[in-house]
Amino acid sequence: MGNKLKLKKKIIDAEGIRRALTRIAHEIIEKNKGVQDLVIIGIRTRGVPLARRLAARIEDIEGVEVSVGILDITLYRDDLSMVAEQPIVHKTEIPFDITGKQVILVDDVLYTGRTVRAALDALIDIGRPRVIQLAILVDRGHRELPIRADYVGKNLPTSQDEVVDVNLREIDELDNILLMTRK
Repeated sequence: MGNKLKLKKKIIDAEGIRRALTRIAHEIIEKNKGVQDLVIIGIRTRGVPLARRLAARIEDIEGVEVSVGILDITLYRDDLSMVAEQPIVHKTEIPFDITGKQVILVDDVLYTGRTVRAALDALIDIGRPRVIQLAILVDRGHRELPIRADYVGKNLPTSQDEVVDVNLREIDELDNILLMTRK
């Protein structure tokens, strides 16, 4: 893998991420006609802080706390052997029943669609939601599966040689989205 990455362009700064999440929160509320039976589940790793931020925005807007869960999809990946010989499995933390709920599944980047497919398999093993909607911070195209996000912070057409690098303060100590290119 040893490909070095070089910064091509800064796409979004911290304020841009904040605005995108606020817009997505409003869209979620509008599309679901409120927040009744709504839960938000973030896909590890960067989907988790994004899910928490969305829940906080929705609470600010609606005055209602929305439950947030954490989904680990490691064992559901179809490329598990390519990820690592001994993949690290983290805990899925969904301390509420998702059956009959409106689930908002959250991740940072939508690319091939394989992560989302794995997440859908994992969710269905946990319960039977009434509906699952997908919220993505960056949609970069190049789908390999027929998966589309319901809520998108930024559509960013990319080439296969480019990498979208999402940095979130909870993990990376700063908020930004960078477009990187392989050297």
